[in-house]
Amino acid sequence: MAGTAGAGGQGSGGGRSITPPEGALRAVRSLVELQQTDQATQLYEELGDAQRERLRKEAAQRPVKERRGLVEVLRRARDFLGAARLMDGDGEDATVADLYAQSGQYPEAAEAYLRAGEAERAAAAFERAGALERALEVYRSLGARESMAPVLVRLGRPFEAAALYRELGQSHAEVEALGGVKAEDPRYVEAVVRICGLLDAEGFTHRALAVLADAVSTSGAARADPALVTEKARLLRRMGMEAEAEAMLVRRSAGATAPAANGYSFLKAIPIFGELSLEDMKDLYRLARQVVITPGAVLLEKGTQGTGLFVLMDGTVEVYSGPEADARHLNTLGPGAFLGEISLVQDGPVSAHVRARTTVRALRISRVDFEHFLETHEAAALRIYRLFTQNLAGRVRALST
Repeated sequence: MAGTAGAGGQGSGGGRSITPPEGALRAVRSLVELQQTDQATQLYEELGDAQRERLRKEAAQRPVKERRGLVEVLRRARDFLGAARLMDGDGEDATVADLYAQSGQYPEAAEAYLRAGEAERAAAAFERAGALERALEVYRSLGARESMAPVLVRLGRPFEAAALYRELGQSHAEVEALGGVKAEDPRYVEAVVRICGLLDAEGFTHRALAVLADAVSTSGAARADPALVTEKARLLRRMGMEAEAEAMLVRRSAGATAPAANGYSFLKAIPIFGELSLEDMKDLYRLARQVVITPGAVLLEKGTQGTGLFVLMDGTVEVYSGPEADARHLNTLGPGAFLGEISLVQDGPVSAHVRARTTVRALRISRVDFEHFLETHEAAALRIYRLFTQNLAGRVRALST
C-alpha cells in the first residue's frame, strides 16, 4: 500500500506519491460517498490546485445531494470560495452569501444576501466591497439614514451627508461631513458658515473662529465673501469683542479688501525658504498661526530676545531705531513683508523696534515650533541653514563695501 500515499505526500522511498490524479479524485469522491468527511477533507487539502479545480468542476455537474457532501469537505478545508460556487444556485442563498463573505468575495456575497432577503447585510457587503452606489441604493430602500450618511461622505457628497446628520440630530457628525467640502466647491462658504454656527452653538466659539480664519487664509473667494465677514463679526461679538466686530463691518462697507495673496504665498517668498519642497513648505505653513495686531501694538521690541517670525498679510507697520519717542524712523512695511526671521535660526536680541500702524493681520511662526520643524525635516533644515548663511554673508559684504 506504500504506493497509495495521499497526493502531495511522500512515499516510503522519500519520493513524491505516484498516485495518479484520477485516482486521488476518485478517492475523494468515494470518501464523500462513504461519509468519511475528515479523511476526504485531508485528501482534498493535499491535492494540487489544478486537481481541486477539476474536482469542483466535476462536482458541479452532479446532483445536488452529491454536491452537498463535497461542499462540507470544502468548508472544512476552508475553501470557502469553492464551496460557495458549488452551492450557488441551490436555493440556500444565505449560506452561500456567508461563504462568499468568508472568502472575501463581497460583491458576490452582497448579491446572495439580496436573494436571501437580507438587505441590510447585502448593503454592508456592498459597502465593504467599495460598491458604494449599490450600498447607498440598498440603505435608501431600507430607510437606514445612519448608514447612508457615511456612505455619502465616502462618495464625496458632503452636503447630502450633512443633511442626514442634521435630521438625526448629530451635529458633531454634520461638522465632520461639512469639513470635507473643498475650497473650490461653489458652496464652500455656505459650509464654513454652517460649521461655525454649529460649533458656536455647542460652546466652541474659539474653534469656530479658527475654522473661519483657516477658510479665509486658504480661499481667495472666501476671503472676499461678505457672508464670512458677517459671520466673523457675529462670533467676535459672542466673545465680547464689539470693537473688533464693528471695525470689520466698517471696513467691509467701505469696500476694503483683503490682500490678493494668501499667507502661504507670502511665506513661500521668504528667501531662506526658497529651496523647500512642496511637502516641506506645506508642513511649515501648517505650523503658522494667524494673529491680529491692533494699531499701536508692538510686534518686535528692540533689545529683547527674538521669539519668531511675523509675515504681514494685511495692514502696515512702522520700523524705528528704538522705542524712544525721538527714535529714527527706518521704514514702513506692508503685506508680504516679514520680520524676525533671524530669530528662527540664531539666538540674539532684536535689532529694531516695530509697531503696528494699522490693524495688522499676520502669520506667526514661533521659534519653538520652528525648531521642532527643523528637527523633524532634516533635508529642509540643511537647505534653510545654507540659504541663511548665504544671505548673512551677503549682508556682511554689503556692509563692508
